[in-house]
Amino acid sequence: MAPFVILVVVTLVALGLGAAGVRWLRPWPVAVRGGLAAMFVATGVAHFVGMRAELVAMVPPSLPAPELLVTVTGVLELAGAAGLLWARTAPWAAGGLALMLVAMFPANVHKAVTGVGLPWDDQLVPRTAMQVVFLAAALSVVVFHVRASRRQPVAVSAAPTTRSTKP
Repeated sequence: MAPFVILVVVTLVALGLGAAGVRWLRPWPVAVRGGLAAMFVATGVAHFVGMRAELVAMVPPSLPAPELLVTVTGVLELAGAAGLLWARTAPWAAGGLALMLVAMFPANVHKAVTGVGLPWDDQLVPRTAMQVVFLAAALSVVVFHVRASRRQPVAVSAAPTTRSTKP
């Protein structure tokens, strides 16, 4: 639940600051990128501090080297969070994080199905709903940047080209 709260709160604060006049926070995808970055920093750090044992236990037994997988996904989450903060890399980072959310979803299912006495937010339906929100946020950044790049006019040189006919 903490990642969801972080995403929502940071995004809303950024939207509010943008509405209050902070120019670089005005387009809504920048606020979403900020919320996603904060969320992935929190979850990425959790791969190394605090929740590492719980995350290793979430890895389905059919996958090899659970500790290595948790380390790699933690590094990717932190790198993705950094990539979200730079406009040029944001759509790539958001796309990569979206793919990672899909790839890591079986670990969430494994925990929800095999866990006993889980809090309500770790059960399958709420966990799935949160993953859908995270995925939608990441994909909204990708879609915005793709649409924005299509709206950009192609730079055409206004200077006429001349050819010399002299040998």
